[in-house]
Amino acid sequence: MLECKNLTKSYQEKCVVKNLSFKVNRGEVFAFLGSNGAGKTTTIKMILGLVKKDSGEVICDEGMKIGYSPETPYFPPFLTGYEVLEYYASLQKIPKTKRREEIEGLLEIVGLENNKTKVKHYSKGMLQRLALAQALLGNPELLILDEPTAGLDAMGRVEIMQLIHNLQKTGKTILINSHILNDIERVCDRGIIIKKGVQLGTWNKADNTGKNLEETFLELVGGIGE
Repeated sequence: MLECKNLTKSYQEKCVVKNLSFKVNRGEVFAFLGSNGAGKTTTIKMILGLVKKDSGEVICDEGMKIGYSPETPYFPPFLTGYEVLEYYASLQKIPKTKRREEIEGLLEIVGLENNKTKVKHYSKGMLQRLALAQALLGNPELLILDEPTAGLDAMGRVEIMQLIHNLQKTGKTILINSHILNDIERVCDRGIIIKKGVQLGTWNKADNTGKNLEETFLELVGGIGE
């Protein structure tokens, strides 16, 4: 599905991602774990081709479509959610005959159906749900979510995680970048843990080690101040 081999990126002689390698299998929810500034978003941007890598490889299935939800989504404030998706559907050249049905279906999935509110009045949680709907346009094989619950209150986080869980049950392949361990443990199958752009180890929900994700994360990354 997706494999990264020895990805490396530096900015002004500062290495932010170093020899990072991992593989995302079809149908799984894969976690990309690390504190803020660990190099997670830079890696995602290299996968998407938004940032040029210094070295390494990104290997994916030929013709694979990727849906992407950024950490801080922005949409034209004077549009409704439906109008936003209609605009992005036109950019993707989704046939007009199919747009209405797909857009209405996606808005229902994320709980924004029949909502005539302009985006400028959206809450943070509503923006994240709209970003998820936008990422799902065109039914991508791989969904990449960059900090999908960052800045949300407890209820907003639960809503987003439930949406991801529902997508998981349909067999969607999802890569989640996050530093919120409880959210990751709830929906992800496995993942890698990085610090300052370097992979420290892996996590797998199926491993019977007796440790939860928080214990594994702290063991690898170190405690407060480390």
